[in-house]
Amino acid sequence: MVGVTIVSSFLSLLFLILLALVKYFDKLWWTPTRIQKRMASQGIKGPSYKLIYGNGKEIISMTKETMSRPMSTSSHDISSYVLPHDHLWTNICGKSFLQWYGPQPHLTIGEPESCKAILSNKDRICRKPKPPYFVKKLLGDGVSMAEGEKWVKLRKLATHAFNGESLKSMIPEMITSTEVMLERWKNHEGEEIEVNKEFKLLTSEVISRTAFGSSYLEGKNIFEMLTELTLLFKNTYTFRLPGISMIVNESLRLYPPVIHLVRETEKEVRLGELNVPANVQLRVPNLAFHHEPEFWGQDAQLFKPERFSEGVAKATNNNMVAFIPFGMGPRTCVGMNFAIIEAKIALSMILQRYSFTLSPGYVHSPINSLTVSPQHGVQVILHSL
Repeated sequence: MVGVTIVSSFLSLLFLILLALVKYFDKLWWTPTRIQKRMASQGIKGPSYKLIYGNGKEIISMTKETMSRPMSTSSHDISSYVLPHDHLWTNICGKSFLQWYGPQPHLTIGEPESCKAILSNKDRICRKPKPPYFVKKLLGDGVSMAEGEKWVKLRKLATHAFNGESLKSMIPEMITSTEVMLERWKNHEGEEIEVNKEFKLLTSEVISRTAFGSSYLEGKNIFEMLTELTLLFKNTYTFRLPGISMIVNESLRLYPPVIHLVRETEKEVRLGELNVPANVQLRVPNLAFHHEPEFWGQDAQLFKPERFSEGVAKATNNNMVAFIPFGMGPRTCVGMNFAIIEAKIALSMILQRYSFTLSPGYVHSPINSLTVSPQHGVQVILHSL
């Protein structure tokens, strides 16, 4: 009896081990191979899947290589620099292609109408993908990560916090925060400053004032200064803001904060001519759309704020996905208007006092680090007007 029990236990253990191996192999090989063949049969190409790593090693290698060499300071053609692998595979495979982050398939969708369907999500065809553990720890379970009823509740709260009246009440605090920064700059006129750090500090200051009603850079006589600055801002609003809007929009076009928007299929879905299996991550390539000559003309890589002189709809010829720096659809960034107003106020106040030249030490090297950021900062020389 003892022998029978031992054999039975051994066979049970062996069965469990084999079952685990089958599941593991299915996840790491059979499922990726099946998805790759199925997409290939529909004309979707891409780099071959590699066991365990997917295309991870290739992506890391290409990214490291581009990060090691600076771009020309006169170039805004950042697609091949920030996403060298996407740039390469788009040229080889077409605007829609399949790549692999480990065993997870990522399908880049280059067809605008399909991208609209993904982001509007009217037919509930996709969801936000579950973030990796470290990202969830970093960002928490807030409105950007939540799903279902929790997201609905959080979105309503956030929308209320950033409605028109709330934003109007924040403008004086934004003006004050910018004035604090400009007071600090007086000590550096004619010198080099690192404006990326300065603007991060400004954003922290604005959030501190608007969210908590206090500043960690305590000002002097705030109320007296506010009266003067609010008057000044009202007087310059009509003349300066139309041009500022064009500059902000063109900057967001060339350097969108997020370079692609990701969703995940919950079940098999049809996108245009494609049948996409469940659990495939869909990537809307907004950086590519922002630089697409088909949408923006042959001068798409040039900084031309006048593109937006008649508004976004006219600039994009009513093609909604041509310009989506803050996303699109129900999950559009809830802080979009807050960010744009802050940028306009800061720029309009700065440009009344200073002009800039790039420092000789500036290295043009944008990278994708959660958002598009300057790898080595942005060093400029301040010139008082």
